[in-house]
Amino acid sequence: MALGRAVVLGAAEVGAASKGIRPGDHALVPGFSWAGYTQHMMSYRRQSVMKPGVAAPGMAARLGSTVDERRGVEYRELKSRDLLNRLNGSPMPFGWTVNPYRGCEMACRYCYARYTHDFLGLNDPRAFERTIYVKDAERGRLIAEFRRARRSEQVIALGTATDPYQPAEGRFEVTRRVLEAAREVPGLSLSITTKSTLVARDAELLRQIGASSEVAVNLSVTTADPALARRLEPRAPRPDLRFAAMHALAEAGVASRLFIMPILPLLTDDEPNLRALLVAARDAGAVGAESNVLFLRPGTRETFFEFLATDFPRLVPEYSRLYAGSAYAPPERAREIEERVRRLADDVGLATRRRAERPDQRAPRQLNLTW
Repeated sequence: MALGRAVVLGAAEVGAASKGIRPGDHALVPGFSWAGYTQHMMSYRRQSVMKPGVAAPGMAARLGSTVDERRGVEYRELKSRDLLNRLNGSPMPFGWTVNPYRGCEMACRYCYARYTHDFLGLNDPRAFERTIYVKDAERGRLIAEFRRARRSEQVIALGTATDPYQPAEGRFEVTRRVLEAAREVPGLSLSITTKSTLVARDAELLRQIGASSEVAVNLSVTTADPALARRLEPRAPRPDLRFAAMHALAEAGVASRLFIMPILPLLTDDEPNLRALLVAARDAGAVGAESNVLFLRPGTRETFFEFLATDFPRLVPEYSRLYAGSAYAPPERAREIEERVRRLADDVGLATRRRAERPDQRAPRQLNLTW
């Protein structure tokens, strides 16, 4: 079975959010122009040159056949040449991305990457979590790509658009093969972001990588309330299980940090929840925490508001006000939330920073795991 990779399209949004870019700001990211237009205009431009239900030029030939079906999810192969994607001129805290899967079964209501399935001709937002594309991880090619990335001295980020340890990984093990190749190339800087407890499976492998490279795992947990987590992230493991995975990584000597991303105003931004998350991370051995307030780009916005209307209808008017004409909450509201996180982190004795405080990777630099 020949599986492959398509160009990662979601990472651009991470970069924009990480620098606090708002409509009217100017920033260039691969495949996008942010000069003087809102994200809505950007979406309009993209849709104007794409036909609904038709894969973007160059993508159709990469779409492979179905390789498995289970739990109401179809897995298909995605062919391409490379798995590592280099970001040029991007204001992001990493220089390379690896997304072993396209689409994500976690089904997070707020996921910004849903729009990427449009480029595959799949315009139903639910297709993002029901049709998962599996990419190739040929060992020799991966080792060569990692060697090339190492020369840049930039961070390689796994899981910038989709979770590398989503349920598909238990069947296909693409992420594990990526990490096995990384083990053969000392001197890398790796950052892995996941909501999955499956990452604990690779604790020993990550420890081995850490013997000659820098590696950190970012466990994303938005709420300590398992009932709310099930509504926000239907197929992600319970929060307590994610902290158990964090503890397992710490026991193996693998640096891990808490990602409170995104923080959802009026849902997860209250002091008791944030404190509970920070305490749990500290007790699980996390080296720090990082946070960012909800970012609602077109494609995600519609899905998220549909979810609110069903599960939290009383919040629809306030969210409509907060995100009126913008993908971002008002700066003063975001600052208030981020300051709350910082104060609580200080109280519990855990290092913290906002996503915007990460160093960008336009100039080569090493990942600092201690901050």
